[in-house]
Amino acid sequence: MSKARITIVGGGIGGFTAAIALLRQGFAVTLLEAAPAFAEVGAGVTLSPNAMKGYVHLGLAERIAAAGVEPARQRIQHWQDGRLLRAIDRSDMRARYGAPYVYIHRADLHAILVEAAETAGGRLLTDAGVVAVEGTTAVLHDGRRIEGDLIIGADGLKSVVRRLFEPAAAHFTGHVAWRALAPVEGALKDLVDWPGMHIGPNRMVVRYPVRGARIINMVFFARQEGWTQDGWTIAAERSDLEATFAGWAPEVQAMIAAVPEGKVYKWAINARRPLDTWIIDDKVALLGDAAHAMTPFMGQGAACAIEDAIVLSRALGDSASTGEALRRYVAARHERATFIQLESNANADRMQAANTELFGMEGVRNEDTLGLLDYDCRTVPV
Repeated sequence: MSKARITIVGGGIGGFTAAIALLRQGFAVTLLEAAPAFAEVGAGVTLSPNAMKGYVHLGLAERIAAAGVEPARQRIQHWQDGRLLRAIDRSDMRARYGAPYVYIHRADLHAILVEAAETAGGRLLTDAGVVAVEGTTAVLHDGRRIEGDLIIGADGLKSVVRRLFEPAAAHFTGHVAWRALAPVEGALKDLVDWPGMHIGPNRMVVRYPVRGARIINMVFFARQEGWTQDGWTIAAERSDLEATFAGWAPEVQAMIAAVPEGKVYKWAINARRPLDTWIIDDKVALLGDAAHAMTPFMGQGAACAIEDAIVLSRALGDSASTGEALRRYVAARHERATFIQLESNANADRMQAANTELFGMEGVRNEDTLGLLDYDCRTVPV
């Protein structure tokens, strides 16, 4: 088909991945970001091999891997005494899946994607918050109107574009999380050599290294009512962690003690229910969290957005019309994303069960055993 003018709403991982893929196919792409500058929060992100295959496709995988950390192994430990419940070998990811398994600081990944989109000739606008969509026109907060032939909503959990599909807001999942970064020193060194998690009744703690293993990214999860604020930069107190995880293993206490004062953030984990479709009138489409925001308990949120972006770009490049491309995109992606949404919720129940010591004894359902890492967005039929 003739090259459509594509407007992408949202400058996160999914939005920029889609922009790069589409620009390299010759589409005219305008990306709209509400923030005053392109930046990401100080947090880590896991890019499993199925996600990294997308960046192999874009020629960015080795640069991203070099900016991150490829773990050789992971372990899951008991909340109370730290005993090993399950070990996972990650040393053969490249050989097994054709792509690495990478931990990376979100800001480092984002900087690589921004540069790649700029190099590819994208029109990238900041301070461009979208307040409404009229047909294929994005209306900005300051009255500007961005015309195009297709709008892609990649604007996350609180997506403005998604309002065209349903009026409901994201729902609270019953989980809250705290995140923090700390220098790798003293007792934290072993945790960098063995990234992974501690699991226990209604709680879990995840940790992994970023930035050359000089920094450890830590996320603490708990089932907790009464807190529904969603946002990556809501300050919290270290004492909140100390109270919530009192009695947990010495390694968890060492992690909490390493959290810099004033550098811990808390947010409510909200998510979306599956939609029947992600397209309207062959002119508007959703991807990433705007389409299928999920809980983080399968570690596949960013991966799903990357997969969406590559599959959508392939469909647009191979179809006779925009409408045909969008239908092929949804047909290729909807079932998988919905399955992962549901499995992510179920995984929280499995990993935060009351009988922690029985974890894994009857088999484990995770990204490995479910075959999620085998998926290849470059070659899946579209």
